Amino acid sequence: MTVTPAHPFEVPPGLSDAVLERARRAGCEHAELRVERIRSQAVALRDGELETAADDVESGMGLRVVRDGAIGFSATVGRDQAGAAALVDEALEMASVAARATRARVELAEEPGHGEVEWQSPFRRDPATVVLADKVSLLADWSARVAAAPGIDHVSASVLAVTEDKFLADLAGTVARQRRVRVHPRLEAVALGEGGDFETMRTLGPPAGRGWEYLEGDGWDWDAELAALPGLLTDKLAAPSVVAGRFDLVIAPTNLWLTIHESIGHATELDRALGYEAAYAGTSFATFDQLGSLHYGSPALNITGDRTVEHGLATVAIYDEGVEGQRFDLVRGGTLVGYQLDRAIASATGLGRSNGCAFADSPLHIPIQRMANVSLAAAPGGPSTDELIGRVSDGIFIEGDKSWSIDMQRYNFQFTGQRFFAIKDGELAGQLRDVAYQATTTDFWGALEAVGGEATYLLGGAFNCGKGQPGQVAPVSHGCPSALVRGVRVLNTREESGR
Repeated sequence: MTVTPAHPFEVPPGLSDAVLERARRAGCEHAELRVERIRSQAVALRDGELETAADDVESGMGLRVVRDGAIGFSATVGRDQAGAAALVDEALEMASVAARATRARVELAEEPGHGEVEWQSPFRRDPATVVLADKVSLLADWSARVAAAPGIDHVSASVLAVTEDKFLADLAGTVARQRRVRVHPRLEAVALGEGGDFETMRTLGPPAGRGWEYLEGDGWDWDAELAALPGLLTDKLAAPSVVAGRFDLVIAPTNLWLTIHESIGHATELDRALGYEAAYAGTSFATFDQLGSLHYGSPALNITGDRTVEHGLATVAIYDEGVEGQRFDLVRGGTLVGYQLDRAIASATGLGRSNGCAFADSPLHIPIQRMANVSLAAAPGGPSTDELIGRVSDGIFIEGDKSWSIDMQRYNFQFTGQRFFAIKDGELAGQLRDVAYQATTTDFWGALEAVGGEATYLLGGAFNCGKGQPGQVAPVSHGCPSALVRGVRVLNTREESGR
């Protein structure tokens, strides 16, 4: 899609030409220049009173080069011609140091030039243009509505918003100007019981690649959720504690997205599977030798990586190595068929073209391999959530994400949630408390009996997926339908913690 950005981000004329020509004359096989401005805003209220208001702008430019099989990177907070020559010289010096420090030669997978590209994520109202008083007023209204309900003792409300302008030019001839806007609103309520007992509950509306109109009801029915939340929370506080055992689970996409992120999204990053992240973020049980043979799950498991989905947090036209956004298979019919790749990993493993998985969270950081929007496909014409529940005689329906734990290989995991409902003879039978489900990745996805149809599909996600040393964070979405998973081990978290 080609869209003219509503608020063009100005790059000094001739800057990219001067930088890239200097890199070309120095013998670089590859060079890419990123010039960026990232505006991040956070507003938070506690019990209707303003607690936090932050408005931060980060800008600068970063240059990555490849010369003689070695990578060099340099960055500066400036965005002017004066720093361009020094930027190139510093990057070349870093490449020379890297060449002496390692015998491994870096080659980048081929990527054609894409010419002039102008793109922005779909939104109507840039949250950066919404004045602080209006943000506070909306969150205060949300808070007041919930706090006025019987049984609610405390309410916190917040919104995070990012407007990211990025200019990228490389030696292949790509010149991309892009703008991404994203927002993450949330409200959490607390209900106090007797003897120090309490429960919390958050809204389920996911972060999205949308503008301020999202908080006004375009894409999520906040009014309906805020109206329902107090009753759901007070019912939860009075609900019985779950009896540990094995249960059939019907999992809503507001919970399942996080299980996908941790057990599939990270596990199919090929740099992790090859051991590049072992010092910090771990490895992966889905090792490279199992490509095409690993039974990741049941035939109902079809997983894609996608840089093109509308409103995705990791959706973009051109990614940070000059690679075009794509959609690609990771798991098909339950079998591992692909990985997420940057250009260096794609070349080193002989897998051909990169599928565009490189991103830097700042102009001052080098791009590293990062996750696409990794999603579970719905079943065409498939069942509704109620129909999935109707297939269960003794089980639990789960909504909303909360805490999680997973081992370094992305294999043994445990997840909780926001809301849990007992299922008896195909019907919901009231809420439960203290529920966590535990499994290995292949056992869990192997027990996936059915996924819902397109009407149950939702794009969830997070702003803050962490990776790398020094650490970087990246926004990413995960779409999925409701799902039925048989015979999963359920723990009682209260008993496990000794409360």
